[in-house]
Amino acid sequence: MNEKIIQVKNLSKQFGNTLAVKCISFNINKSNIIGLLGPNGCGKSTTIGMMLGLIKPSSGTVLVSGQNIENNRTGLLEKMNFISPYIELPKKLTVEENLEVYGRLYGVKNLKDKLSDLMEKLNLNDFKSRKTGELSSGQKNRVSLAKALVNDPEILLLDEPTASLDPDVGDYVRSFIENYASIKGATILLASHNMNEVERLCHQVLMMKNGEIIDKGKSSDLINKHGRKNLEEVFLKIARE
Repeated sequence: MNEKIIQVKNLSKQFGNTLAVKCISFNINKSNIIGLLGPNGCGKSTTIGMMLGLIKPSSGTVLVSGQNIENNRTGLLEKMNFISPYIELPKKLTVEENLEVYGRLYGVKNLKDKLSDLMEKLNLNDFKSRKTGELSSGQKNRVSLAKALVNDPEILLLDEPTASLDPDVGDYVRSFIENYASIKGATILLASHNMNEVERLCHQVLMMKNGEIIDKGKSSDLINKHGRKNLEEVFLKIARE
């Protein structure tokens, strides 16, 4: 029987007069990679923020391993990590300093060896002594991925992890995420605008629009259901309706 690691129940968020997320519900089973798709402004990042306990829901709950994230955030975040393009690493610290700070925050054992391994695997050594604020957006994304993996998380929430990466590096990062999920049995929510990435990595897809989940299923099932050739065409159809 599939174990539900994340349960989102009737989750809503209102900012002033704007209802950004409208009573959404979904589950993520252990070791699954779930894609969260939708146009800019549809509520994806707000949803991820609530799942991390960074944004307080207006209503509804998020359960992680059966525990409410709002009431158990400190303990649960020890086994979680995330990437978000809206939360930058400290700009005046070098790459190496940033990763060391986060490694210490998570109490990572054998931290020096862990950072050395991550920097080698993600090709960060050439700029490890540069300040993070001086990096290109693609380089920052790779550093953010290293930060997200520093504590060997069981649960990863990834918001546009390959944005601004050239095709070769993007493919390498996708393979890295794929291998990490396979080896660690990690549970992952992936928000992305790269439809090929989602088709390749995700077991299931949630399609979001105007704060609501309007469709969900396997990529192949959604493609057949909407009578399109690929997931990108499905995305465009739903976004333009």
